[in-house]
Amino acid sequence: MRRWLRDLLKELRYYPSALLGGSIILIMLGLSILVPIRIPYSEAVRLWRGGEEVWYRLPRQVPPAWVNWFRRERLADTLIFSTRDQPSLKRSQPAGEGRRIETEFIFDYPYDTFPQELALYIWAQFQEKAPFVTATWKTPDGRSLRIMELRAEGMKQGFRFAQDRRLLQRLGGVPPEEALFAVPDTSPPQVRKGTYRLRVEAVTFEPDSDVDVEFIAYGQVYGWAGTDRYRRDLGVALLWGFPVAMAFGLLGSVGTTLIAMWLAAVGVWFRGWVDELIQRLVEIFSIIPFLPVLILVGTLYSRSLVVILGISILLSVFSITIKNYRAIFLQIRELPYIEAAQAYGAGSWRIILRYLLPRVLPLVIPNLVIGVPSFVFLEASLAVLGLGDPVLPTWGKVLDEAIFSGSLLQGSYYWVLEPALLLMVAGLSFSTVGFALDRVFNPRLREI
Repeated sequence: MRRWLRDLLKELRYYPSALLGGSIILIMLGLSILVPIRIPYSEAVRLWRGGEEVWYRLPRQVPPAWVNWFRRERLADTLIFSTRDQPSLKRSQPAGEGRRIETEFIFDYPYDTFPQELALYIWAQFQEKAPFVTATWKTPDGRSLRIMELRAEGMKQGFRFAQDRRLLQRLGGVPPEEALFAVPDTSPPQVRKGTYRLRVEAVTFEPDSDVDVEFIAYGQVYGWAGTDRYRRDLGVALLWGFPVAMAFGLLGSVGTTLIAMWLAAVGVWFRGWVDELIQRLVEIFSIIPFLPVLILVGTLYSRSLVVILGISILLSVFSITIKNYRAIFLQIRELPYIEAAQAYGAGSWRIILRYLLPRVLPLVIPNLVIGVPSFVFLEASLAVLGLGDPVLPTWGKVLDEAIFSGSLLQGSYYWVLEPALLLMVAGLSFSTVGFALDRVFNPRLREI
């Protein structure tokens, strides 16, 4: 086996595209193993379907951060500061029956564009008397502005700067995300770069009361994959798309190829009604519309990936491929070493498993590899049609939601291009390796 692999690699070195495709396949398989370890299934589902409580820290429908590499103006990134994550930012001192809690967020703003929006979240713990919270904004040029004054009456209370009428009146109707970061009296508004301060003061009226605050300046870019209209990180779906695509593609291709090969060998060896039954099934299944059946199953029965994969393998097994394998096995069946095996008493199943099937494996391996992209695209196609797994985040589901939301019309090209590029790379990688293996195992196809 080791020698066979060594000889195979020596042959493949003459096909650079196959070596590149094989390297990409190894990377995708590695990610398929690492992603479920680093982001378990339950965590992936929580991040993708958790709701606003999980996504509230992310900006809405923004491109990935690497777009700044190709821009002259640097788009703002998301800035998050929280006393829940950094308790050292909070200082408190006694004040009557309660406490005075002071928090100051100090940050640099080196970007060329304004934030998408600004928000302040307050977590208050009290029995009867709600704490009173105020916030003051200080700019790099020394200006100071009172942002808000409110009673923290809920366990978690959000304050979005753009939705406060009093703040809008103080800013002359200019959106806060522009007015608070702009150079005064500039038209169009220009960003004032420098160090900003947001000072939050809370007064509690009970000894055990406490207040935590979190300030978020939502940026114009986020992460390596961007976000969608629900604020979800697309990176989660793109990463989890690797194990889903690889598992669906490999299981579908391996299962279809091996079962079809085995059925062809069984029919050729036993002949009679066994061969006739297999051939009639092939003719029946060859006229059954493949995609409409899967759509019907996904609509009326189940959209589970396991069910869809099983139906796909069943429909693909009884295909014209069985007739191709049958033609090969008919020739092998008449070879002298098959007669010798019968002469020394080998049983039918031993002949099938030890003498018939191994002879066609070199021809099957290229077809097995080439068949993987078709199942990968099948899963993505069903997801685009709205028939994908309702829980798992996949490449097809990202495409489906991008098309449904009209992302291309809104200029969010990354939302479509990222999963489409991954699908294209996966398909090309397996195809180049499969075509190279076909030339290696079939000398008649080698280029002179």
